[in-house]
Amino acid sequence: MHAQRPRVVIALTSFLIVVSAFCMAQTQGVTDPNPSARGHVRSARGRVMSPASSIAHSGDKGVRAHTHLQVFVPEETITPSAGPPFSGLGFETPASLACVYSLVPRTSSCNPNVVTPNPTGGFGAIAIVDAFHYPTALTDLQTFSTQFGLKAPNLTVVFASGTKPAQDPTGGWELEAALDLEWAHAMAPDAKLFLVEARSNSFNDLFAAERVAGNLVASAGGGEVTNSWGSDEFAGETSLDSVFTAPGVVYFASSGDQPGVEYPAASPNVVAAGGTTTARNPSTANFLSERPWDLAGSGLSAFEARPVYQDIIQSIVGTHRGVPDLSFDSNPVTGAWVFDSTPVQGAGSGWFIVGGTSLASPALAGIVNAAGNRLGSSQAELNLIYNNLAVPTDFNDIANGFCGPTAGFSAKLGWDLCTGIGSVKGKIGK
Repeated sequence: MHAQRPRVVIALTSFLIVVSAFCMAQTQGVTDPNPSARGHVRSARGRVMSPASSIAHSGDKGVRAHTHLQVFVPEETITPSAGPPFSGLGFETPASLACVYSLVPRTSSCNPNVVTPNPTGGFGAIAIVDAFHYPTALTDLQTFSTQFGLKAPNLTVVFASGTKPAQDPTGGWELEAALDLEWAHAMAPDAKLFLVEARSNSFNDLFAAERVAGNLVASAGGGEVTNSWGSDEFAGETSLDSVFTAPGVVYFASSGDQPGVEYPAASPNVVAAGGTTTARNPSTANFLSERPWDLAGSGLSAFEARPVYQDIIQSIVGTHRGVPDLSFDSNPVTGAWVFDSTPVQGAGSGWFIVGGTSLASPALAGIVNAAGNRLGSSQAELNLIYNNLAVPTDFNDIANGFCGPTAGFSAKLGWDLCTGIGSVKGKIGK
């Protein structure tokens, strides 16, 4: 068991913490008169915002990447309390998602206001590849770890080009890096972390950073590389697939936050991380069920052929690579806590409620790392999970819901285009 989470000691200037490139909002604070009451949960009303870093632009395809994060912005400012880190809300913590995914002994509610056991384990290293410089990476990760009672992190920041990159002036890529670091660490607290910073979000710079990340993980005894960014698929992407093949390394990539398929998630040499919704009782925050997140990237690749490990689902995918492989909570409305002291678009900093498949990739990388199988390649990892896709003790088979363009894909028993194999259940079979 873990100790109760300590009180937040950082003064938060605002909980209205993010705006998109085209919308700003300001609200006044309201304090919950009884925030610790377990029988009462404040319904958090608000809106979902896309940071500028998550918005794709004309001409980006195959040239520049965008992040896969979305932020839930409450309508009212909320006072920090003993945790998590604002009590009386139903957003996800390391302990609540460890409970949902049976990484710790399961309770009936998996209520983020009640459960405290955190994930354990990890080996070697997990490298996070992101663009631009995140100057407060270590201190923010330490704040997150202290808040949730996690082990102190072991983090090294590496400049892929050898020179410190500029910061993203909008703050979006810094928030991406915060999310990636904190949730990889939450799922595999014993793994060493590398934040490999690309000079920019160009594919040239990001794939150069990818090679650095693979070499760092291999030299650290193996582990994972996680990528929470991408672009629409493009002709010639198959020539980049070899980037994801460093020996001793399993690669992950988020599938995107809009219907359709993106690269590098489409690469047969990565575990494509899709998205789900963790539904909770609006009055108690008790966990109810898991469904597809209808906006998560999914579908059949236009350029990548069906890999051997997907031969078992040939009747569904035909001759094409199907995406995703595994899924994890990604809906920003059911998002997870992230701490980032770097202002996002000048509108605030501190605790964010973040979703998008950017959450899925580092969290799944951490779970596979903590599983400890040390398979040494994405192909070996994907062979393992597809060979176990029908094992109900290894995966949560999400069989209801819709996703994809015009919600034209449906979840069903077995592998499907909404959530792939489904979500994880424990560490066996990963």
